[in-house]
Amino acid sequence: MTRTAKAVRATAETDIGLSVDLDGTGVADVETGVGFFDHMLTALARHSLVDLTVRVKGDLEVDDHHTVEDTGIVLGQALREALGDKRGIRRFGSVMVPLDEALVMAAVDVSGRGELYWDVPIGPAKVGTFDTELGREFFAGLAREAGVTLHLRLVCGSNAHHILEATFKAAARALREAVEPDPRVDGVPSTKGSL
Repeated sequence: MTRTAKAVRATAETDIGLSVDLDGTGVADVETGVGFFDHMLTALARHSLVDLTVRVKGDLEVDDHHTVEDTGIVLGQALREALGDKRGIRRFGSVMVPLDEALVMAAVDVSGRGELYWDVPIGPAKVGTFDTELGREFFAGLAREAGVTLHLRLVCGSNAHHILEATFKAAARALREAVEPDPRVDGVPSTKGSL
């Protein structure tokens, strides 16, 4: 069974094409027009081992908001499709990821109930030209559309670049653990029989 999916979204604000392979090696081919965001998506692919191809044309003349938020939405949709009925997955994943002075905790439950719980205060409003508040917008769209419960919490840190990068890497590592096949799981990992 292949765990791959493609998803698209075309609005007046963005035109997005995206594909994922949950059983990849972390290869990323990303072009969003937002350099820092490309860097974060590449880290997400690398550390989740999810192969990721992303092409976005967004209304960057306005700002980066629609590009980042809509990419999270489309990535979530692709992840949900690639997971299928979720048979044989571990379901849960949690990690702590350090990046220099920053330390971020991430926990994922592939529950079918998409929700983000975000406790990642970031002092500086920008990393280069990237609005740091967009990190939350990306993960909110991803969690909601993927149907995963995602907790992200900053334990410590002061550098906005380090905090955001550790957040993306922590989410990636927790996601990797949660979607990995577990040979000991027979069927869906839930007493309800479905996720």
